[in-house]
Amino acid sequence: MPNRPLPPPASHYLLAAQGWLELGDPESAAAELAAIGSEHHGHPDFIEISWHLEARHRNWDRCIEIASRLIRAAPERVDGWIHLSFALHELHRTAEAFEKLLTVVDRFPKVWTIPYNLACYCAQVGRLEEAKAWYEKAAAQDRAAVESASESDNDLDPIRSWLLSKKQSGNDDQ
Repeated sequence: MPNRPLPPPASHYLLAAQGWLELGDPESAAAELAAIGSEHHGHPDFIEISWHLEARHRNWDRCIEIASRLIRAAPERVDGWIHLSFALHELHRTAEAFEKLLTVVDRFPKVWTIPYNLACYCAQVGRLEEAKAWYEKAAAQDRAAVESASESDNDLDPIRSWLLSKKQSGNDDQ
């Protein structure tokens, strides 16, 4: 059963919190979230914005807890799985991040960020050929987004020369 949208005024506070985060003001975002009644704290949208707020503060242990809550509340939403693996990676638990995300790769076959993140995690743990294969899988889904994301992603530095050679040659089959 899909989750229903938050009703007003909770939905307004949530949008305001998201806006403050986008403007780089996590304190105002936190104030907006605090205005949402506790009866809505289990709603996936509330949990999602809470994750982004904690991520802004780099509270990765807390982010793992929140992402796990999001997965329990809405396992059909890909964001919880991506957030969980990202937080694990930030805590240098990259192999665990890879394993968690790998469990849902088939559940979300059209989401390029999953194979992209798997490529990043493989690159970071030295599984370079596997990193290239995951990168190619992500690029097959949305080449422009993947190329844009990879330009400044330090996690892909172990395969950076390969990425540059692909770009210079214009050959996607390398």
